[in-house]
Amino acid sequence: MQAMLDRSPQAIQYYSDEFSTYHSLVYYPGHHQALPNKSQTYSVEADNAELRHYMARLARKSRCFSRCIHALWRAVKLFVFAWNRRQLFKHMFPGYPAHVKDFVYP
Repeated sequence: MQAMLDRSPQAIQYYSDEFSTYHSLVYYPGHHQALPNKSQTYSVEADNAELRHYMARLARKSRCFSRCIHALWRAVKLFVFAWNRRQLFKHMFPGYPAHVKDFVYP
């Protein structure tokens, strides 16, 4: 696990559950905080689920994947653009239905 942590982008703050392996890792230059439950991970997991739901290329590596990292980057960028526009619309008009595909084009 330490080798994987060393290869990953550095962060100032690291959060995890209280799994014993996480306590033995060196989080340089950041700081590690173990949380007693998974209460802080729900939004990240929800965002990952949304990406997998709306973008087939992220659902299964073995069946559908981007051969070009730039194509993947553009697809994620377009999704984030449409998602953010949808969220703003839902905030202003909570009673109206809104689907992400309706906000792809400006």
